[in-house]
Amino acid sequence: MPIESSIECVLFDLDGTLVDTAPDFIKVVNRLLAEHSKPEIESKLIYQTVSDGARALVKLAFSISEEHADFNSLNQRLLDLYYDQIQETEASLYPGMADLLTGLEEAAISWGIVTNKPVKYTRVLLEKLHLADRCKSMICPEHVTDRKPHPEPILLACQQLNCATERTVYIGDHIRDIQAAKNADVIAIAAAYGYLAADARVEEWYADFILHSADQAESLLNLLKFA
Repeated sequence: MPIESSIECVLFDLDGTLVDTAPDFIKVVNRLLAEHSKPEIESKLIYQTVSDGARALVKLAFSISEEHADFNSLNQRLLDLYYDQIQETEASLYPGMADLLTGLEEAAISWGIVTNKPVKYTRVLLEKLHLADRCKSMICPEHVTDRKPHPEPILLACQQLNCATERTVYIGDHIRDIQAAKNADVIAIAAAYGYLAADARVEEWYADFILHSADQAESLLNLLKFA
């Protein structure tokens, strides 16, 4: 069923919000560890770190800082392995998200992606998931001067979609997503089902709404009706 809402557009963070990409990262992190004759690490730890990016995953896997002599080469190798993995990605939309996107499209509500994931990986992933032609705005770090939590990426997406900020929703699974939404003066929705750190306290992010499962999103959007 089409969404019945006053919202003009819905913007998503990518990893841990719209798409579950952790299976790919679990594979490549452990593949990189194997290349260095190191044991695999718990999948749970990788899940909790994915939203912090590749550099955080390297620090987690090898217990090193960014000042370590091998850090940059390990980070680049992880990115290369990840790009190869996307070609046969195991990532998938979160439960309920396929129906949500269809409902938005049937209601002529634009949707887009605002992510800190570089465009090289974002574009290929969306193509593999058959979302590239459906996504009406894709904002990556290369498209802006300042990345999230700065409001610029969200504001650029709103501009591209010709949507008013007060009728725009941004959904994300990291505190910087909520900060970016607040800074852009859009409706901030926390994806508490995403890749939260072990010590994350979502209620302290001060989002306008919290989703505890992805399949709650459609019901929430249908409640957002205003003059």
